[in-house]
Amino acid sequence: MKVRESEILIVPGYTNSGPEHWQTRWQENLSTARRVEQAEWSKPVREDWTRRVAEEVNAAERPVVLVAHSLGIPSIVHAMRDFQRPIAGAFFVAPPDVANPTIRPKHLMTFGPYPREPLPFPSVVIASRNDPFCAFEVAEDIAGAWGSLLVDAGNAGHINAESGHGPWPEGSMVFARFLSRLSAPVIN
Repeated sequence: MKVRESEILIVPGYTNSGPEHWQTRWQENLSTARRVEQAEWSKPVREDWTRRVAEEVNAAERPVVLVAHSLGIPSIVHAMRDFQRPIAGAFFVAPPDVANPTIRPKHLMTFGPYPREPLPFPSVVIASRNDPFCAFEVAEDIAGAWGSLLVDAGNAGHINAESGHGPWPEGSMVFARFLSRLSAPVIN
């Protein structure tokens, strides 16, 4: 699948993705990318966030490719029951451990636990070995449950601008390869 054949939905996490974040840069550089905007970025409410994701997916006119960071990931997997359009694929980066009682801010736990069923579309989970929001083993377990390809990002922190991943060319290459292997979902 090519970029022009898809709608790429950028789904940021807690506090949104700032101007130096790789998601913002990708959105600016990918002609069919648009961001799922949340009403409240700093006090996320699971029902509100999942509703917005479902609205954007259902408004798409081309096959949807989801690009989520952090809290955007549980927002997507909890919204899937409300999707009325098939998803071509999902690119998940730095999933937070939303079942961890020590996660801060504490209200992020309201996005857990993750569903454990295999995802009905191709997916990649990119996880860091020193992400302060999720142990690598937890991300590995989540990816396995979903049937996702796991990509080990090494010691990359939370894979955001603060951890030095503004442009993130390595991620861009992995995404391009993932996108090239996708095909448009069959609509019944």
